[in-house]
Amino acid sequence: MVKLSVTNNSITFAVRVQPRAPRNEVAGELDGALKVRLAAAPVDGEANEELIHFLAKLFDVPRRQVSILSGQTSKNKLIRIEGLTAVEGEKILQIALAE
Repeated sequence: MVKLSVTNNSITFAVRVQPRAPRNEVAGELDGALKVRLAAAPVDGEANEELIHFLAKLFDVPRRQVSILSGQTSKNKLIRIEGLTAVEGEKILQIALAE
C-alpha cells in the first residue's frame, strides 16, 4: 500500500514516475510509492506538469493544491496534495490501484 503522511489538512506520498508511456495511468504500487505512467517526456519539466495535472484530476482538486516537494529531476518524487484528509486520500488511492 502507498504510504501516506498527514499534516495540516494535506497528504504527502511518494510517486515513482515512468515517462514516455503510451498514456497517463496509475500502474500500481512500488516499494510504498504510487507508480504513475506518463505520456510526457522528461524534458523542460513537461513530465512534472503532466504529473501535477494527472494527480489533480485523480484526486479531484485544483492544480494549485498539488505540489512536488522533492525529486524535480528524478523519477522518484514526493508529492503533497492540500485540502484532503488521510481517509479521503486512502480511499482515492485504493480505487485507483484497484482499476
